[in-house]
Amino acid sequence: MRITCISDTHTKQRYIDGKTSHRQGGDVNHLPGGDLLIHAGDIMNSGFDPVDIEDFMDWFSKQEQYRAQVFIAGNHDKMFEKMPKTALEIVNRHNAIYLQDEPMLFINSDWQRVNLYGSPWQPEFYNWAFNLPRNGVELMSKWEQIPSNTDILITHGPPLGYGDTSGPPHNEPNLGCELLRKRVEVIKPKIHIFGHIHGGYGYYFNGDTHFINASILDERYNYTNAPITFDWNPETNKLKFVDNEKIN
Repeated sequence: MRITCISDTHTKQRYIDGKTSHRQGGDVNHLPGGDLLIHAGDIMNSGFDPVDIEDFMDWFSKQEQYRAQVFIAGNHDKMFEKMPKTALEIVNRHNAIYLQDEPMLFINSDWQRVNLYGSPWQPEFYNWAFNLPRNGVELMSKWEQIPSNTDILITHGPPLGYGDTSGPPHNEPNLGCELLRKRVEVIKPKIHIFGHIHGGYGYYFNGDTHFINASILDERYNYTNAPITFDWNPETNKLKFVDNEKIN
């Protein structure tokens, strides 16, 4: 099963596929195609401009080299929390899947069955969207909703200790969620995909779970990190990364 992970595009999604002239990514398409294209949130900037959602959905749903396109919201995606009816009206006009505290069963062409779960919440962070008090009961209740049979977990923020250290100019360590880490250690999803902390981009493994921070922008919102694509065997939980050309 081939999966590509992206996150935190902040309206710069068109830099990724090499089709837009005013881009930082050059003319290389970093989306090779496969089974799943997964976006872990922050598609917007201010959070209240419906044009941001419309443009993202127009681009995301047209990545038809993937069997399915799945995304969640993030802390910049305020309309999804404060004006959900308006946001979802735009989403539902397009052929892509939005998850908010809900599971999804994906079956690929080889009849491999994979359980996904997506959630946008994170510990309170500058009073943006989908924020709940750190270590609070409300946040724990969100993580307790994650089914124990989840194979691929998609959250906007990282669990504590995995891809949760910001880069320059902030350089803040361990911004991840303690309660999310506890839940992950209990249910042991095979893959956990997230973003939010741009400087934590990369791959981490604890022997049970593959952790992927898929933020494509750095802390200064420049497109510096290529989407992460890999071939994954759901039965053995082995994955092999697909080389991507570097960003100019």
